[in-house]
Amino acid sequence: METSQVSYIPIFMQIALAVGFVAGTIAISNMLGPKRNSLNKDKNFECGIESVGNARIPFSVKYFLVAILFVLFDVEVIFMYPWAVNFREMGVEGLIKMGIFMFLLVVGFFYVMKKKGLEWE
Repeated sequence: METSQVSYIPIFMQIALAVGFVAGTIAISNMLGPKRNSLNKDKNFECGIESVGNARIPFSVKYFLVAILFVLFDVEVIFMYPWAVNFREMGVEGLIKMGIFMFLLVVGFFYVMKKKGLEWE
């Protein structure tokens, strides 16, 4: 299959359109939006609750471990979508490969459960 630089023009146009839309939206909202500053409005808050204490309190490593495991298993599930869409075209070979993939996914999940990676103390 031969490709040329001309075949990349639609991709570059879509990237330029996306970047232009984002930049334009930010610029227009900055120009048209209200610019009222006050002492009360500029306070830091989270979910309507005033901040108390230092924001640099160390988090437990378990928090980050759960977040990383969520991303890991979520990405693995994303890989199952193309397989499900092309299930018939892949045939038995695709079924065997997905079976191996699912086996490794389950082994990884049981490993995490054995190491108590998802339990809070």
